[in-house]
Amino acid sequence: MQRTIQVSTSKHNFLVDITRQVEDVVKECGVITGLVNVYVQGATAGTWEHDAQDNNGDAHLKAGIVGTGETVPVINAKMGLSRWQNIFLCEFDGPCERRDIVVTVLEPEK
Repeated sequence: MQRTIQVSTSKHNFLVDITRQVEDVVKECGVITGLVNVYVQGATAGTWEHDAQDNNGDAHLKAGIVGTGETVPVINAKMGLSRWQNIFLCEFDGPCERRDIVVTVLEPEK
């Protein structure tokens, strides 16, 4: 199952906790044991020539370090996060009217 979450951001550097939205997708699909992958579209690698074009080379470098996705196990129909773990969209080039985050839930073949 796959769903896209849309988030808008209000600052240049901004964190958005999307844990609840991802949990909703996991619940909706009904998977008991599997994986959930969260992937933000649009992060790219940059060069200093790119920075000269639109002055956001730092955002590309930050996105490259943080990465564009995360995979979490689904255990007993819930994400296998610890008490202090959440899933955040890390905005490095905001404000942005729309960020698309693709959530894919996978269940092993039976």
